[in-house]
Amino acid sequence: MATLGIHKDFLMEFAKLEKPVQKRVHEVFDKFREHQHAGLHLEKLTGAKDARIRTIRINQFMRGVVLAPEAGDSFLLLRVMPHDDAIAWAVKHRATVNSATQGIELRDDVALERATAGVATLVSGESKRLFGHVGDKDLTRLGIDSDLLPLVRHLTDEAHLDALHRILPEQQYDVLAGLAAGMEPEDVWREVVAVQLEQSSRHASRRTSQHTGQTPSTDVSAAPALPDELSAAMARSQGRIALVTGPDELMDILSRPFDAWRIFLHPSQRKIAYRPSYNGPARVTGGPGTGKTVVALHRALHLARQLPPEAPDESILLTTYTKDLAADLRSNLELLIPEGELRAKIRVVNVDALANQLVREHRGGTLALVTSQKEITARWARIARRLDVDFTDVFLDQEWRHVVLAQDIRSPEEYLKASRTGRGAALGPLKRAQVWRAVEAFTQELRKADEWTFLQVCAEAARLLEADGTVRPYRHVVIDEAQDLHPAQWRLLRALVAPGPDDLFLAGDTHQRIYGNRVSLRSLGIHVSGRSARLRINYRTTKEILTWSTRLLTETRVDDMDGGEDSLTGYRSAFRGAVPETSAAPTKAEEIAGLVARIAEWTRSGIAPREIGVAVRFLQLGRDVAQGLERAGVPATVLGTPSGTGDGVRIGTMHRMKGLEFRCMAVAGVNEGVVPMRNAVTAKEVDPLQHREDLLGELSLLFVACTRAREVLHVSWHGSPSPFLPAE
Repeated sequence: MATLGIHKDFLMEFAKLEKPVQKRVHEVFDKFREHQHAGLHLEKLTGAKDARIRTIRINQFMRGVVLAPEAGDSFLLLRVMPHDDAIAWAVKHRATVNSATQGIELRDDVALERATAGVATLVSGESKRLFGHVGDKDLTRLGIDSDLLPLVRHLTDEAHLDALHRILPEQQYDVLAGLAAGMEPEDVWREVVAVQLEQSSRHASRRTSQHTGQTPSTDVSAAPALPDELSAAMARSQGRIALVTGPDELMDILSRPFDAWRIFLHPSQRKIAYRPSYNGPARVTGGPGTGKTVVALHRALHLARQLPPEAPDESILLTTYTKDLAADLRSNLELLIPEGELRAKIRVVNVDALANQLVREHRGGTLALVTSQKEITARWARIARRLDVDFTDVFLDQEWRHVVLAQDIRSPEEYLKASRTGRGAALGPLKRAQVWRAVEAFTQELRKADEWTFLQVCAEAARLLEADGTVRPYRHVVIDEAQDLHPAQWRLLRALVAPGPDDLFLAGDTHQRIYGNRVSLRSLGIHVSGRSARLRINYRTTKEILTWSTRLLTETRVDDMDGGEDSLTGYRSAFRGAVPETSAAPTKAEEIAGLVARIAEWTRSGIAPREIGVAVRFLQLGRDVAQGLERAGVPATVLGTPSGTGDGVRIGTMHRMKGLEFRCMAVAGVNEGVVPMRNAVTAKEVDPLQHREDLLGELSLLFVACTRAREVLHVSWHGSPSPFLPAE
């Protein structure tokens, strides 16, 4: 059959077509894989920049754009557009091969020529140049074409570069965006160019094996040439082009066009997800929208494919910290792995539910859980009064969670010697003895009532596995949203799988830590040094929203869970859009009225209610917003409630919004005293270090809420605004 490639832009346009047109597109291009394309009329265009780019009739109004060389048997589906638009696009564009990655690039020569002339006339000779610190040699090595160097040299700021985003060859824009974001040329080479070369080498080796029956060589230069040069270049463009290997794959791709993440991984993502093996625990980090969860899902797929035939079902654990996020992972896994037999090798469950199961199986019966933090704090308050200890309920609860449970301390002697780094003022032996008395009273009270907290259950499950020593329920464990797990949960995860290659795979971002659980992975026997990778390109949020949101974290210092500091250096977006909106109101009622009016505007513009999210710090405000929307005739769904399953505007707490995304996102009630919420922040005089950690957690929560937006972000408050909000 012909080698058929599908460009990512083709799939995005295909997804927007009406169903009858989609059906016709599939019928036309299905003939390529059936080897009947000779009978199809690929129209050459007069005056085209590239004679290989042709159009094909879909119906009376639509045409496809195809890259079809004179020789060879490979075709690349580029676009599907209205008739006149397709011809105009095809005439102006040219397909070239990137000098560094050897992958296909599409370039609008007409627009580039105009841009070069326009920038040269606008920029004075004394202006500071955006890439003045990078030499021509480095730019050329990174794949920037020599004929584009004059344009690149005239750019003075990122706004100029952003304006060229849609006309620059995409791989070259990635290189320039990385340099503009502060990355050094060597970093750009490693994260943008080298990863693609490595993926190309692996793909060529696999294709060599398929065509020759020989063992693949790891040296791409040793591999025989592929059937034709277009096929080879498409194979080297996996982040943008999917090669169709058969009719079933073509049907699968075209039947689910919105799920492009299943197919199109950026080379940096694919390198991490499909690395043959890691010699121990591995980790991927990155800011919101960089595709960490996508990488984790693909890693689970890769590991499932590598299992031996005799491996039982549920040999791999895919887990996270809440049941809602686990449900999202399960749904996405079904999209990624439609084959039930292969998907059955992977179990998806949140950590607490798994711990509960393990302890119940050991003890028999069910566990009575104390789930209310308010009730837990009240118990500490009663104990502090009864024992007349000189500590607040909040301090005792945090000491128990962040020191006693975190370090699995089981005796007063262990507590006396325990490190309390990050817990504020030092405690002498007498003070520690007081604390331990309170801890013993608290745990005894729970035992007497046969009650457990979630963290106690996790700690007990880990102890059971460690005591047995031979039971390791899983071959591999993949963890999403790793930044929010407590050390007790980490000890359980470590005990679930034997140490060795590919035992643990972690995905997370400490800038999005919203539960205040500081962790040192190495202290828990999880060593990721030398096996950590960072993703830097945001595929969800526009640059304008990303810039506004990251300003919230400008002055913060965030740990990396492994003894160092995390950074957002080089973090950038692949999209442009509108500047975030901010709205102040004198009263709550007026804020809600303004928000309802704005959401109504979004729906009138064609945005479906389910594509709109509203994040609030506490649920009552969300319910009030939902009532306002319903009165205005806009359906609303409050997440986490019995009625929270419709197709209306999604409304939820900032915590509940984690892992979700929306075309339009409103963050409401960002008032002083609410964000940060007063009762969520330890008083500075009680514990200054915990006070700082609590503030950082509240700040991260606002950051998470804002970065759920894809196209539009609307932030509102009534009364005084939150001190977290950047000054306008």
